[in-house]
Amino acid sequence: MSKITNDTFLRAARGEKTEHVPVWYMRQAGRSQPEYRELKEKYSLFEITHQPELCAYVTRLPVENYNVDAAILYKDIMTPLPALGVDVEIVSGIGPVIDNPIRSASDVEKLGELNPEKDIDYVLETIKILTKEQLSVPLIGFGGAPFTLASYMIEGGPSKNYHKTKAFMYSEPETWALLMDKLAEMTVVYLKAQIKAGASAVQLFDSWVGALSRADYRNFIKPVMEKIFTEMRNENVPLIMHGVGASHLTLEWNDLPLDVVGLDWRLPIADARKLGITKAVQGNLDPALLISPWSAIEERAKEIIDQGIEKPGFIFNLGHGVFPEVKPETLKKLTAFVHEYSAEKLK
Repeated sequence: MSKITNDTFLRAARGEKTEHVPVWYMRQAGRSQPEYRELKEKYSLFEITHQPELCAYVTRLPVENYNVDAAILYKDIMTPLPALGVDVEIVSGIGPVIDNPIRSASDVEKLGELNPEKDIDYVLETIKILTKEQLSVPLIGFGGAPFTLASYMIEGGPSKNYHKTKAFMYSEPETWALLMDKLAEMTVVYLKAQIKAGASAVQLFDSWVGALSRADYRNFIKPVMEKIFTEMRNENVPLIMHGVGASHLTLEWNDLPLDVVGLDWRLPIADARKLGITKAVQGNLDPALLISPWSAIEERAKEIIDQGIEKPGFIFNLGHGVFPEVKPETLKKLTAFVHEYSAEKLK
């Protein structure tokens, strides 16, 4: 039976004092790791996630290789959508592609429901393997937030401007509300199932919600996010929110019943706190720095740590995810630096 012996991440997420700043990296499991690239020559993303032992191996690799303070489950935000009747495929070099995009109210009404034990039993089995046998750090489960999922479902794939999504939201507000409600219900079921299987925290990725204005977020999105996080409160695990290019929405997230506000690299931590962010914060090194000289990485990491530790409740991470060109040894060196530098500063 595995046991968490390093709970630094969980304590920081709850706003408690820690001996050093905990660190993990979005997309730490995957594209930059040679072991993963070798697997990807044989298996697709969905094929890996459908094999629990293999998926558990990919998930725990960064913990073993980088000494990070948390693992994040290897899967995609699209994972639960096939259960709803969404025909999605992850296309190399493109991302999620959906063959039956939503175009009408009837398309939304046809969406099914998620039965975790039946539809994503392989995800739950992966979590059980990791948390009962393999990990000594917390496992983070996650899901895609309703706006980001809806953007793929309406656009049919990735988008640079989300014109179809926003036009649908503006022109069909009742149908949009129905879609948000269906995705919220699925999200709550999905996250609760991950927690029941053993996840110690969950993060919602609203990757593309920065495409909305603050007023539109309040009107079309915030009520459903309030519903999700309110439902999740009784699970008694840290709840994390993250988006990209969404600095203008951080105060909206701070209002929600969650624990940790994720920041991308556009908003310095000191500025976020001056704005009124009172929750624990996570972030926010620009991933591009990871292929820069070490002196540049160290200088920026120091700035972020110095700002983060001004009050308890700080988790070091990236402003977005690790990308393929990043060398594993850079992430290992950065993790050690964050631990050592912050430990000295927190004495």
